[in-house]
Amino acid sequence: MQAVQKHSVLVDSIAGFSGRGLMAKEAFFLLSGVLLLAACAKIAVPMWPVPITMGTFAVLGLGAAYGPRRGLVIILLYMLCGAAGLNVFAGTSADIYGLSYMAGPTGGYLVGYVLATIALGFAARAGWDRSPLRMAGAMLVGNGLIYLPGLFWLGMLYGWDKPIFAWGVAPFLVGDALKLGLAAVLFPGAWKVIRKISG
Repeated sequence: MQAVQKHSVLVDSIAGFSGRGLMAKEAFFLLSGVLLLAACAKIAVPMWPVPITMGTFAVLGLGAAYGPRRGLVIILLYMLCGAAGLNVFAGTSADIYGLSYMAGPTGGYLVGYVLATIALGFAARAGWDRSPLRMAGAMLVGNGLIYLPGLFWLGMLYGWDKPIFAWGVAPFLVGDALKLGLAAVLFPGAWKVIRKISG
């Protein structure tokens, strides 16, 4: 059985993780990833039926850009910051934050963030982020991995007789479709630029 070819991810190509200063580069890019996630969680673009938040795009995009190992480290550091009470999640405020927020209705989606980050990282390692169609497919899978534990947790909290799909998925489908299209253009486009620069 032929082994799947392992590709480099965007951050590998941009940063050049070798030679002197390797640990400093790793620390810088990991910290940058956590800060980017926290910043994107606060971005809300007006849209119908609900505003489009860029948190899920950042989660899936960082998984693809950083790969499964670094992506997992970033998302876990992000969760630790949130658990410690830092205002890094979408919708957190002085009234609810930290573990109280994470155990609320959003809790299942946060678990999905971890799963989706790993999945997009492996997809990128397989080269899926270099093709618009495959990147769209990877984003679709990633969104599914966010929705499933999110819906499960909503059902556990509020009961399976409630309209959990209407609450937890339907309002976000339009925005997630737009983000899927953006990623399908952005990532293959970035690889084209890298290939041109590298000759």
